[in-house]
Amino acid sequence: MKTPSYDFLRDAGRILNSGQSRTLVVTGNIYDLFCMETDDDRDDYVPLVEFLTQSWSLPGKIVVVYEINGPIRFVRAADRDYMKKAWLKWRTGLDETEVTIQRMFSDSKAAREADAIGTAFDVNLINAVGNPTLALELLRQMCMCSRMESGGKPVMKEELIILLEAADLVVPEAPITNLADADRHRMNICHDWFSDPEFANATDSVVLIAESRSLLHHRVGRLPQVLEVSVPSPDEEIRKHFISWFNRNLDKDDRLKLWSSQQDLAEFSAGLSIHALMQLLRGAAYYDEKLTQEAVIDKVESYIQSQLGEDIVEFKKPSHGLKDVVGFSDLKRFLEDEVIPRFQSSGPDALTGAAVAGPIGGGKTFIFEAVAAELDMVVLVLKSIRSQWFGQTDVIFERLKRVLDALAKVLIFVDEADTQFGGVGAETHATERRLTGKIQAMMSDPQARGRVAWLLMTARIHLLSPDIRRPGRVGDLIIPVLDPEGEDRDAFLQWVLDGVLPQPATEEEVAKFSGVTQGHSAAAFASLRSELKARAMRSGGALDMAGILDVAHDLIPPAIAETRRFQTVQALMNCTRRRLLPPDQRDPSCRDQWAAELRDLEARGIR
Repeated sequence: MKTPSYDFLRDAGRILNSGQSRTLVVTGNIYDLFCMETDDDRDDYVPLVEFLTQSWSLPGKIVVVYEINGPIRFVRAADRDYMKKAWLKWRTGLDETEVTIQRMFSDSKAAREADAIGTAFDVNLINAVGNPTLALELLRQMCMCSRMESGGKPVMKEELIILLEAADLVVPEAPITNLADADRHRMNICHDWFSDPEFANATDSVVLIAESRSLLHHRVGRLPQVLEVSVPSPDEEIRKHFISWFNRNLDKDDRLKLWSSQQDLAEFSAGLSIHALMQLLRGAAYYDEKLTQEAVIDKVESYIQSQLGEDIVEFKKPSHGLKDVVGFSDLKRFLEDEVIPRFQSSGPDALTGAAVAGPIGGGKTFIFEAVAAELDMVVLVLKSIRSQWFGQTDVIFERLKRVLDALAKVLIFVDEADTQFGGVGAETHATERRLTGKIQAMMSDPQARGRVAWLLMTARIHLLSPDIRRPGRVGDLIIPVLDPEGEDRDAFLQWVLDGVLPQPATEEEVAKFSGVTQGHSAAAFASLRSELKARAMRSGGALDMAGILDVAHDLIPPAIAETRRFQTVQALMNCTRRRLLPPDQRDPSCRDQWAAELRDLEARGIR
């Protein structure tokens, strides 16, 4: 197969070659493996730094690599000697021949000075190990040396490309008052270095490697002179190439055994890095087992959770479907006829997202978990993408976006959405504003349409940002889930009675039961059914109607009626489909009545 090409490498090359920027931040999937051709025209998968150094080790370029726990390393050994000679020329004004001549004179001051400078250069390269402050300053001065002239001629003809691994550890993001003196010193070196007009107009380049630009100190990472190139997760073609490459490099007797084709494996492994895919394939090859579709899906789920954290996301696998939902007949028809097909679509009719509103205890989560089960697609439950640690919220979001970009089709399920996303007003914290703004941009991204859908559940739809509620985001469809009425309420009454009454109830008995359950929500009916079942078990397995009415009379509903009414009216106000409103409340004039009722409730302190 043809060696895959990487867009991020092309983009980085264009930025550096054009001189748009001399400082580049490479972010994203930086800990993965990348395919490159070896000297014997064979493909191999190597880490990012090796991939970049081999790709950029071209005539006229000197590639230098520095990592915080290692030395300043020249990719070609000869480049170190060349750099040392240029350094001497810059510091003394003498080239190698002139220094040799000076050494012929035992009392030559120039020769002694040149030897001292050469020795100091070698010592500084050694001392830079474990001393990032010294290393940064030495690298900065190498760039100064590169652009200097001696005797009217440049001391170096080659251009420097400096790769800084783990740049977020060299200049970490933190409030300035929390930085140690050494951290401040390094931050100041980088700030002065990258913003220096002479450096920006020269031909040397610095490439900072960090998972996220947000992990770099903002005085460095947000410099206008610094541009960013993101490394995406491997797409289907790259995964397919790796699977084929891995299989070819196995012994004939150890070739992979798959439940289907390599193409299907490439599709189902969406979301995995090449590292994670290699782990999966090595395990299957070692144990000589057939790799199953279920094993691949489990690996994808565990990998994504390991990248984002179990407190950030989880995979939802509901065990119930719409057939298990009691009542809500009109809503279920709407979901089956319109919502589910549009979530499953990948075309222009695909639904960007939907919001589900309604009072607490109305059954929103249960109903839409059933929708998730019907969709037959990856369903990610977003728990929280906020972090208590400085700068980590932006990093978590970037990891989430990388995962979503890698998945072919995914539904993001967000419960209590009003607490997940903040606002964008001036009174909102800067981190909250950035997070909400990024979520909003992701929701309306045309490239994500048909691949990523959002399902937001909230009892407080009015607290969700108006920017999220607009058309083009979840404002395309806001669904109210209201307390059961009419035939739907009868279905709930029958569901409760069927669980504990040994024979069908008469119409008179159902009417009495209906009278004592006025105002019950779906959750209240479920709670009553559970209570009746518990009472029935203690009574030998069944109850008569008198016992059922006694239990129902004994239960006192919590004092949340006004709060639930406020939430119900907000759901009605924000509903975007007339057919989902109660039949007697579909007239446009009802909105004025709802608005007046909301003002009255708010005046009484109901929120």
